[in-house]
Amino acid sequence: MERLKALREEKGISQQKLAEKIQTNQQNIHRYEHGFYEPDIQTLKLLADFFETSIDYLVGNTEIRHKIESVQPFDLNADEAILIEKYRQLRSNARNSVMNMIDTLLEQDK
Repeated sequence: MERLKALREEKGISQQKLAEKIQTNQQNIHRYEHGFYEPDIQTLKLLADFFETSIDYLVGNTEIRHKIESVQPFDLNADEAILIEKYRQLRSNARNSVMNMIDTLLEQDK
């Protein structure tokens, strides 16, 4: 759980604040960060959701940092594939901005 501490520090929050966000106590966060204790699957889900990442990233199984979402297969041209790949690399707030921009452009095009 080395990444937990790095993500927490990157977000600029204390162990206590993180504990409050995922409804546990500061001692548990300390134990997770120092490898004394491993979080259960529900706690891992809460942590991954809070940090907008995947459980696999948290536990070191992948270097892919963004949250992995299920996708439906579509026939895409090269430009569309590039757009989707770039979109997947964005954090959720940036994704929301992109969606808002697209909605605005579509409204203007009517």
